[in-house]
Amino acid sequence: MTGRLRVGVVGATGWAGRELCRLLLGHPEVGEIVPAARDTTRSFAAVHPNLLGSGLEFVHLDALVERAGALDVVFLCVPAGEAMGMAPELLRRGTRVVDLSADFRFPDPALYERIYARPHSSPELLPEAVFGVTELVRDRLPEARLVANPGCYVISVLLGLLPLAEEGLLGSAGSVHVHAVNGTTGASAKPTRDLHHAEVFGSMLPYSLEGHRHSGELELHLGRLAGGPVDVVMSTAHGAFARGILAQITVLVPPEHRDGLSREALTARYLGRYGSDHSGEHFVLVNDLEKRGGANAKEYGAYPRLSNVVGTNYCHLGVDHDPARSVIKVVSVIDNLGKGAAGSAVQNMNVMVGLPDTTGLRAYAP
Repeated sequence: MTGRLRVGVVGATGWAGRELCRLLLGHPEVGEIVPAARDTTRSFAAVHPNLLGSGLEFVHLDALVERAGALDVVFLCVPAGEAMGMAPELLRRGTRVVDLSADFRFPDPALYERIYARPHSSPELLPEAVFGVTELVRDRLPEARLVANPGCYVISVLLGLLPLAEEGLLGSAGSVHVHAVNGTTGASAKPTRDLHHAEVFGSMLPYSLEGHRHSGELELHLGRLAGGPVDVVMSTAHGAFARGILAQITVLVPPEHRDGLSREALTARYLGRYGSDHSGEHFVLVNDLEKRGGANAKEYGAYPRLSNVVGTNYCHLGVDHDPARSVIKVVSVIDNLGKGAAGSAVQNMNVMVGLPDTTGLRAYAP
């Protein structure tokens, strides 16, 4: 590694931490990576054998904090509730922080406490934290000290609904309904019986149907974009695959916006917001393939598929219209460890330090 950037990764033993290290090892502007953990008794290669030969070794978290002033950026890949205790000291020592937990995603500490059932110990930092959807806040990142990366579900749904929210199509006529399936890496690296291969294979694991915590995050940020309250009903499950999110989103269209809607018109709106191919937002690609079959034809190529984004920082979007029920349907696919976590975190870092946001992230799916 010969680049100029010195980067720390806290929580480097987990899935997101491993993916961050993998991406940073291939980043042309990163010259040093400091992976930190509380338990350093195992070697880095023993924990992450896919990175055998990388030369990385864990340092204790305290050692990383001591040298934080010499690091350009520190990524926090820790459970909710831990980053709020680490970030103040890291910022005081002069580094910049990209937090992949939920601790700085809400400007109101009372809202954080309501959703995560714990008080916020660093509420003074909340006003300055930038909610890190690069495609929304690119102009704020160069000056940011603290960036709050969105949740993986949240970034897939926000990117899927952004063109509708900005044009007033998320009205009060009904809720946004999200059905999303996440890979098992979305359940953290802590082993449990339910996540054993023998339990997951050939099955699906629904969870948090009483009200997913990311609903509040989505309602906050979609409401800001839409200029008014948006109710989000989420149903989530883990599928029998390791990486990726398939989000299917249904929006009941307000009566005043129902005229003139069609798949073609909606696709044009999405292309107008994100561009065609890489002409606009490089990492958000709209599936604009023409449908050729008749009604109810199973044209699978008309919508994104999960395998086309796994291992990448891309979000693929597809949109359609059900005129009989006055609903818009959006399909959004991302890699939960890529665009949903480590990839978007590196994308944010790039813009923070003055690099093109695509630096080190251009790889397509195999």
